[in-house]
Amino acid sequence: MHKANQLMYKLQELQFSALEVRLYLDTHPFDQKAQQDFSTLTYHIMQIMPQVEQYYGPLLQYGYSKENPVRWIEEPWPWEYKY
Repeated sequence: MHKANQLMYKLQELQFSALEVRLYLDTHPFDQKAQQDFSTLTYHIMQIMPQVEQYYGPLLQYGYSKENPVRWIEEPWPWEYKY
């Protein structure tokens, strides 16, 4: 598997996990283990996001990419990529 795909899968995995923990924290706001897990997940997301954007360009309108800010319009849309 290409490195770009591996990074994208890892990012998606981290984002899914962070969302699940965040939903859990909505009903269990004082669970310190869950708070720590959420902090760890978001830290890893912030570390991997720039690496993914090197391959795919900005993933969000306020992405981390420092290169061409309008590159997204020249690249395939997310659903056009073949994984």
